[in-house]
Amino acid sequence: MLSWNRFSSLLLLLPLSTLQSFSQNTEMVQVGPPPIHRAEPPASSASAEELEGRGDQLRAEKDYLDAMDYYQAAAQKSTVSASLLNKMGICDLMMQRYKEARKNFSHAVKIDRTHSDAYNNLGVVYYVSRDYGKAIKNYQKATALNSSAASYYSNLGAAYFGKKDFDKAAVSYSKALELDPDVFERSSRAGVQAQLPSPQDRARYDYVLAKLYAQRGVAERSLHYLKKAMEDGYKDIANVYKDHEFSEVRKDPRFAELMAAKTIQIPE
Repeated sequence: MLSWNRFSSLLLLLPLSTLQSFSQNTEMVQVGPPPIHRAEPPASSASAEELEGRGDQLRAEKDYLDAMDYYQAAAQKSTVSASLLNKMGICDLMMQRYKEARKNFSHAVKIDRTHSDAYNNLGVVYYVSRDYGKAIKNYQKATALNSSAASYYSNLGAAYFGKKDFDKAAVSYSKALELDPDVFERSSRAGVQAQLPSPQDRARYDYVLAKLYAQRGVAERSLHYLKKAMEDGYKDIANVYKDHEFSEVRKDPRFAELMAAKTIQIPE
């Protein structure tokens, strides 16, 4: 059985096509072919706006290779904008072409120093490369430009978590929840898996989210993440009886049931 952290490593390191190529033996991963072109090539008569629009459609369909062709064709017909470079960078990122993605995002923020999404996305490139310091720097630039984007703060929290700066991670996650109560439940169309290299890191992450949801009075989600923390073997689970954030959750009958059940740690 694949452990959570081993499976997340596969999500980060294997080609995207690999994840769609499991054989009938569910315990074996088969490496799939590289991405292939599925759409018609860009028409030479199409305008830059039409080409970019078609690229947007293909990107929404997760056809990143063909979307890139249309974006590149659009770039050849007009002055390259920061927005177009950002879209090209997203396609590179989703195809795990990290060097190219970094180049496109860097070019985007050079053209437009106010493009918060490009700074955020540049932070993601550094994050997946485990350069958490540079990721944090770019996420901070993004939040300074747009303080209403919950995903920016969620990403910032993930980078702090990667550096094991758990207090700052909790502050960033709390701000993300304040802006969007569903930020951790919603899967992004262009998401990157969080890097939690050890089972204890995963367990701590679950406990932090349980505490944040408890603090905001969302008992159901708090209990959900408490259970996950216990399943992942969080060694300081007894703190749930002392941390003031759980004061109301402790009054919930479901809390007593959860703790009495002594949830068994799921082995790797």
